[in-house]
Amino acid sequence: MRGTTIPLFQKSDVDGFFGLFTNNLTNVLVLTGLLLYTVQMPGELVFGRVLPAVGLSIFVAGLLYAFMGWRLAKKEGRTDVTAMPTGISVPHMFLIVYMIMLPVKLQTGDPYLAWYAGVAWCFVEGVVEAVGVVLGPAIRKVVPRAALLGSLAGASITCIMTNGALQSFEVTYIALASFAVILLGFVARMRMPFKLPAGLVAILLGTVLGWVSGYMEPAALTESFSNMGVYAPLPALDALLGGFKAASPYLVTAIPLGMYNFMETLDNLESAAVAGDSYDTRQVMLADGATSILGALFGSVVPTAVYIGHPGWKSVGARLGYSWMNGLAVLLISVFGMTSVMINIVPMAALQPILIYIGILIGSQAFEHVPKAHFPAVILALLPWLADWGITQIDNALAAAGTSAAAVGLEALSGAGIYYRGFEITGNGNILVSMLWASLLVFMLERNLKGVLAACAVGAVFTFFGVIHANGVGVAQEPSAVAGYLLVAVISVLIFRFSGRSEQTDDAAPAA
Repeated sequence: MRGTTIPLFQKSDVDGFFGLFTNNLTNVLVLTGLLLYTVQMPGELVFGRVLPAVGLSIFVAGLLYAFMGWRLAKKEGRTDVTAMPTGISVPHMFLIVYMIMLPVKLQTGDPYLAWYAGVAWCFVEGVVEAVGVVLGPAIRKVVPRAALLGSLAGASITCIMTNGALQSFEVTYIALASFAVILLGFVARMRMPFKLPAGLVAILLGTVLGWVSGYMEPAALTESFSNMGVYAPLPALDALLGGFKAASPYLVTAIPLGMYNFMETLDNLESAAVAGDSYDTRQVMLADGATSILGALFGSVVPTAVYIGHPGWKSVGARLGYSWMNGLAVLLISVFGMTSVMINIVPMAALQPILIYIGILIGSQAFEHVPKAHFPAVILALLPWLADWGITQIDNALAAAGTSAAAVGLEALSGAGIYYRGFEITGNGNILVSMLWASLLVFMLERNLKGVLAACAVGAVFTFFGVIHANGVGVAQEPSAVAGYLLVAVISVLIFRFSGRSEQTDDAAPAA
């Protein structure tokens, strides 16, 4: 076993590379649009400083995860180990823009100060992520698998399969054509013509359709070449130090959001373990935090994250090469300012359908690898994610109409069947609420009163300090929700004692 040669690239890595790179390219392009058109940062700042730093952080992360995969493969004497997928954190990309950078830009009118604030926030979150090195292994042992995988299923449905992927179906003929190739190649396992990778065929087909049909615009492609150049990543310590003052009112939000990131990493580690690759929790946590910090030191405004979808990439043959190849590709397009050119060559509708496949796979996994008795907990874990997605849609629709929930009024919204406050309470801190509620139900199913009381205590404390259910971190947040968790504890004690069961019984569901 020790003498097994572990290749750093296999032919089967190609499909995984195109899939993961497509995901990362899509996210980098969305980030570019947000910085240019929402925050209204100048192009020289976006292309010259921010994107090269983003590319550097993803490149280093890709190398680290490929190396971890190589070590695991060497240790276990096998060549089918799949590296953890990585890229920029998509939820945080939107949060950093709308919660940090845009408010600073509106208040000061200075896009550079908004950049400083984003860099400082990214650095603080990276530090919080690194705390997972201490807490991660213990949490992974305590939290039931149904909670980890159920929360991941919620993320896959709402973050992967909805807005980003479904946007592509606005150009239905391109999206359906690319999606058909993805389903036939990745799900039905059918061989593509000339043995080409299914991901590449989907992109090529969508690109040809986009140009032949006239959907893509030659003028836009020509104009995009003006953004090309050579933009090496440069240290941005001045931005980091200047950002702490500009972002000080907002830095506290990095604490719960950093917790979100390392809890999501725990979910994904569990997903990888189920698929056959058991990585060291502390090493992955450290890499996650370190690459976010590295990016901030060079001017990035978004942390890196371990991506959902390890089993999906494994199933299409991705091993170690897809990880470092993805990092290198993202670094090159960032350093040479190629993002605007690429999005004007390949239609987004050809890129995004692969995300639906990843969502399908992750959602299925949650039911395949937990005891049947725990299925209700998996379903419950979806609810906070759906609530968060729902309120985001409501807020975006109201903003597009030039108004807000506060202006319309909660009573008017309730009269229209939109229970905004319920969505808000359930969706705030969605990943933590998802895991907490699913864990609570698993402990109930197992007749584990100590577990139920511990979950209630965590819920009450987190709610009190605004980590979950509240709009912001503070003291004595959402007292009614705090009282709710305490009532759940009291009711559980009474019912457990009434039924004569205080611990797991023989007929209880098996432990995860």
